[in-house]
Amino acid sequence: MFARIVTYTQAYPSPHRIEEALRRTRERLPGIRELDGIEGAYFFTDSQSGKAIFISLWESVAAMHRSDEVMGPLRAELSGVFAANWVDVEHYEVGETLVQEIRERELVEQELEVARSIQQTSLPKTTPTLEGWQIATYYRPAREVGGDFYDFFELEDSRVGVVVGDATGKGVPAALVASATSSVLRAVAQVLGSSSPGAVLAQVNETLIARIPANTFVTCFYAILDPSSGHLIYPNAGHDLPYVRRNCDAEELRARGMPLGLMSGMAYEEKEIVLEEGESVLFYSDGLVEAHDPRGDMFGFPRLRALIAQQGEERQLGDSLLEDLSSFTGEDWEQEDDITLLTLRRSRTEI
Repeated sequence: MFARIVTYTQAYPSPHRIEEALRRTRERLPGIRELDGIEGAYFFTDSQSGKAIFISLWESVAAMHRSDEVMGPLRAELSGVFAANWVDVEHYEVGETLVQEIRERELVEQELEVARSIQQTSLPKTTPTLEGWQIATYYRPAREVGGDFYDFFELEDSRVGVVVGDATGKGVPAALVASATSSVLRAVAQVLGSSSPGAVLAQVNETLIARIPANTFVTCFYAILDPSSGHLIYPNAGHDLPYVRRNCDAEELRARGMPLGLMSGMAYEEKEIVLEEGESVLFYSDGLVEAHDPRGDMFGFPRLRALIAQQGEERQLGDSLLEDLSSFTGEDWEQEDDITLLTLRRSRTEI
């Protein structure tokens, strides 16, 4: 068997360019794998080194050369998308051992793609439209997909359930646990209603203990909003504390509770607040506060709290925080964990 190995190298690694090249290649692979004489086609990237490698396996040298009419333009297209400074093309006769290693690496890449698909399908397609409220969401998965999730669901008396959570681990296992948690929570919440969100988390906890792998757990913040009054009641299962922006300050929403899936018989403390006109609440995952700048410094909770307090009412809180995060990490930041932001803002009544 023969291999053509094309290596694209960037002088200055750009994760955004690498992701775009990966997306473009995925679109082309099904057609490439139909070419006469091809045995396999694989595309791998390394964000840290700024390299991408496209490997095509052929039954013969003649078949490999016959493909030049298709592969040549693709090579040029990927070079442009990737913004490669160097493109090296090499040809080898390869043994079965190397072929097997290449295919095993491809299976890892496919698992990551499955994890992304599970996450995307479990997220809500739209956000609720509530009179007098602005709701915004942002979700960006990392290269190694984690277990972030969020959801909204309708409850009795026009109340709305809001949940943000994070399952431990990476890849397909974390995505499956996150999807299962979201589904169980939705089902339990609609059965038990809006009277006791703490009881909802307690029941979800018991269900997950019997269903998810040992040493796996889920952090989760669940809130029930009454849009007419601004009343928000919430328990917390070990998740990062949301912040309320009010009076030019950022206040934490605290409530005691263990992560879901760790121990049976847990109770979840309920707290409540009223969001007044012009006030906002931010729910988020740890991918935001654990992001690092080029020197290795962490974005952190103190920075997040200060930025929320400084935020004016004329801009969306989530948009402003994403700009601050981008300035902090720099253009070539390699995202380490999923990032989820969800904001609720009660609009001011126009006079």
